Amino acid sequence: MADPTYGITHRRVLSIALPIVISNATVPILGAVDTGVIGQLGGAAPIGAVGIGAIILGALYWIFGFLRMGTVGLTSQALGGGDAQEVRALFFRSAGIGVLAGLGFIAFQIPIFAAAFWIAPASEEVEGLARAYMSIRVWSAPAAIAIYGLSGWLIAQERTRAVLMIQLFMNVTNIILDFWFVLGLGFGVEGVAVATLIAEWGGLVLGLYLCRQVFRGLALFLWQQIVNRRRVIYMMQVNGDILIRSVLLQAGFVSFLFFGAELGDATLAANQVLLQFVYLASYAMDGFVFAAESLVGQAMGAKAVAQLRRGASVTAVWAFGSAIVMAAGFWIVGPFVIDVMAKDPAVQQAARLYLPHMALAPLLGALAWMLDGVFIGATRTKDMRNMMILSFLGYCGLVLLLLPSFGNHGLWMAMNGFFILRGVSLALRYPALERVAAAP
Repeated sequence: MADPTYGITHRRVLSIALPIVISNATVPILGAVDTGVIGQLGGAAPIGAVGIGAIILGALYWIFGFLRMGTVGLTSQALGGGDAQEVRALFFRSAGIGVLAGLGFIAFQIPIFAAAFWIAPASEEVEGLARAYMSIRVWSAPAAIAIYGLSGWLIAQERTRAVLMIQLFMNVTNIILDFWFVLGLGFGVEGVAVATLIAEWGGLVLGLYLCRQVFRGLALFLWQQIVNRRRVIYMMQVNGDILIRSVLLQAGFVSFLFFGAELGDATLAANQVLLQFVYLASYAMDGFVFAAESLVGQAMGAKAVAQLRRGASVTAVWAFGSAIVMAAGFWIVGPFVIDVMAKDPAVQQAARLYLPHMALAPLLGALAWMLDGVFIGATRTKDMRNMMILSFLGYCGLVLLLLPSFGNHGLWMAMNGFFILRGVSLALRYPALERVAAAP
C-alpha cells in the first residue's frame, strides 16, 4: 500500500503514469485482432456482428465507468487520511457494485439487446450473429464491471503496474483463445465471444489475487463498515455526479459526429478519422490524469494543501509536455496517417483540410483532462458535474453560432471551444478545492 507522506517527485508521477499509458496502448490491438481473426472466415456479416456486438456491450459497460473514477477518489482520500479500514471497505463496496450491475445485465439481457437493436438496427444476418455473440459475452458482465472498481482501488494506491498486469493478461489470453477457438476449432463468432468471456473472468481472478491482502483478518465490523448507510449514500452521490458528467461528455462527441453527417459523407468520414487522434491523445494523457487522481486524493485525505498543489502541478507539467509533443506529431505525421486510415481521396482531402483544428485539440484539452483528474481525486464531483453542464451548454451555443457560417471548420472550433470551456470553468473552481483541503 502506498505511503501518502513521501515526496511527490517527477519519478513518482512517472511510476504511476507509464504503466497506464502502456496498458491503454494495448486496447486497440485487441480490437484489431478480433476483427482480423473473424475476417479470416470470409464475408462481411461476421465482422459486422462482432463489431456491433462489442460496441453495444462496451457502451453498456461504459455506463459504469464512473465506478473506477469514484473509487480512485474515495480510496485515495481514505489512504491519505490514514483510514485503513475504509480503504478495505471500499474494495468490497466497489467490487460488489460491479458484480451486482453485471448480474443486472444478465437478468435483463433480452429487453436490453432488443432496445439496442431498435436504436441501431442491422441486417437480419448481422443482428442474428451479433445476438449470438452478445448472449455469450454478457455472462462476463459481472467480471468486466467489477474490474472497473478493482482498477480504481489499485490506482488510488499507485499500484498501476498491477493494473497493467491485469490488462495484459486479459488481452494476451483473449488473443490466444481467439486464434484457437476461431481458426483452430472453427467456432466462428461464438468463439470470439467465449474467448473474451474467459479472458474477463480470468482478469478478475488475477485482480482478486493481486488484492488478496484485503481478505486477511475479515471481521464483522468491516462488513458493517462496507454497508454503512452514510458512506454508501456518499459513494452513490459521487458516482452519480461523475455519471452525469460522463454522459454529457459523450453527448458532445456523438453530437459532433451527427452534425458532421449533415455536411456530407466525406466530411463525416474525415471527422471520424480525426477523432481517432483525439481519442489517442486522451488515452496517452490518462496516465497523468490517473496520477493526479491518486496524488490529489491522498493529499485531500491528509488535509495537506501544499501536497495537493504539488501533485496537481507536477502531473500537469508532464501532461502539457505530452500535449505539446502530440500536437506537433499530429501536425507532422497526420497527413501520412490519414492516407493509411482512409483510401478515399475525398476523405483524405477533407481530413487534411481540418487537421489543424484537430492538432490543437491536445493543447486546448490538456487543462480540462488534468483538472478532471484533480477534481476526481478530491471528490469535488458536484463542481465537475456543474461545470460540465455549463460547458456543454456553451458548446451547443457555439455550434448554433459557428456551424451555419463556417461549416465543418465551425464545428471543430465549437469542439475545441468545448475543451476550453471545460478547462477554464474547472480552473475557476480550483481555489475552492484548496480551501476545502485547508479546512480543519
